[in-house]
Amino acid sequence: MKLGVNIDHIATLRQARKGAEPDPVHAAVLCELAGADGITVHLRADRRHIQGRDVELLKKTVATRLNIEMAATSEMVEIAAGVQPWQVTLVPERPNEVTTEGGLDVILNSAHIAQTVSRLSAHNVRVSLFVDPSMDNIRAAHKVGAQAVEINTNAYATARSEADRVHALRAVDEAAKMAHKLDLGILAGHALNYRNVEPIAGMGLIEELNIGHAIVARAVFVGIERAVAEMKALLK
Repeated sequence: MKLGVNIDHIATLRQARKGAEPDPVHAAVLCELAGADGITVHLRADRRHIQGRDVELLKKTVATRLNIEMAATSEMVEIAAGVQPWQVTLVPERPNEVTTEGGLDVILNSAHIAQTVSRLSAHNVRVSLFVDPSMDNIRAAHKVGAQAVEINTNAYATARSEADRVHALRAVDEAAKMAHKLDLGILAGHALNYRNVEPIAGMGLIEELNIGHAIVARAVFVGIERAVAEMKALLK
């Protein structure tokens, strides 16, 4: 299974002082050297961590695959069209959220999302949609023309009881099966860490996991290369 490392919180630390360090581009290089199969960043409207310049430099330096998470806005489509990353993952975005709070409502916003997917595809950008593990949303993602889905694992990762955990894990598995049936690329992520990742990693249909906060938090104590290598080992 492939590992995409989200380096947003390297930039969060940098922006705390509005300085130059730590550099997300440097972090991306170290992640790749440690075995990461891709680099993910979320370019937010408020630029709270990743900046436009970061995206431009990452496009030039990432040797694996650059995945940019962004809202489905005209501003972001223009940026993606100029940068042309390997993949754009469309995510919902609320101004005051601490982190992404849930998946896209593809059904409710199908016309707008379809238009955004079409515009990005015209620039040779692969489009994935971040969705909750719902059969209806998976079908809707296929209908609007997305090439892949990233299944939200938050309900599984934050489950308070074993019954809830099992139920949420089953929902992810069923969503992956539906996506596979529709010939969509299958990724997953959100709130995964070193303690809970293995059951998700054991699902054969999921091709890649995007993990960020847990790896950056671990890197504070052991260094980013070791943190990435340890996570990569769990995925095997």
